[in-house]
Amino acid sequence: MQDNSFKYSYSAREQEEINQIVKKYIPAEEADSAVQEIKKIDRRVTGRANAAGITAGIIGVLILGFGMSCVLVWQDTLFAAGVVIGIIGIAVAAAAYPFYKNILKRERKKAAPEILRLAKKAENSGEAENENLK
Repeated sequence: MQDNSFKYSYSAREQEEINQIVKKYIPAEEADSAVQEIKKIDRRVTGRANAAGITAGIIGVLILGFGMSCVLVWQDTLFAAGVVIGIIGIAVAAAAYPFYKNILKRERKKAAPEILRLAKKAENSGEAENENLK
């Protein structure tokens, strides 16, 4: 008797995509969850610093633009004020990077104990796995 059923095998790329989708539904091991938590905390810390730095830079550039508008559009009445406003905008925009670094340093200091605790937890889980393999 001849088997006339249709068989289809996925390509390597499709198989990898399927495996990644399946991984989302399989419960993660403790070490994996600790590593994921560390990554999540790190993203949160850098994200807050990025948001603060970008916001400061944008505000500075907007202030600079307003100062330039005062100089160019209302040069008869607001020339001096426009120059002062523009200089303030340049100062705020220039301070954005040091502001970012300061926020990043502060956030990392706050997150350090939790990251170190999770790193130790992940390390201990890895050692336990190695013992089970022996």
